[in-house]
Amino acid sequence: MIKPTPNPPKADPRPARKSLDAKNLDKAAQKALDHYLKPDPSKPERQLDYFIVAPDADPEGMLAHTYETFCSVSTLILDLSEDLEGAPRNLALAIHQMGEMGVLLLEKLLDNEARVQR
Repeated sequence: MIKPTPNPPKADPRPARKSLDAKNLDKAAQKALDHYLKPDPSKPERQLDYFIVAPDADPEGMLAHTYETFCSVSTLILDLSEDLEGAPRNLALAIHQMGEMGVLLLEKLLDNEARVQR
């Protein structure tokens, strides 16, 4: 008669493992979560500022550059609206009107800045 298992069964060369303790598992999981989710206070946070304004920038100069930017955006959107029709054209013209309102506000700020400088 043929036996399906060897006689005697081979012993496992590895030592028997201890059973896993729930308390140790919780501690290991918490340590892993803290490592990945909690920021380290000793490391400074990295800011991803691609465009920044110089902290010592001249307010009048910033107003002038903002004014020029608004004027450029208004011109670009007006040129774009000439190639559009229907609802997209109306949307572009609405954006242009908001840009023009920004230009008027900045002109007023620049006028007030010039009065203060005198």
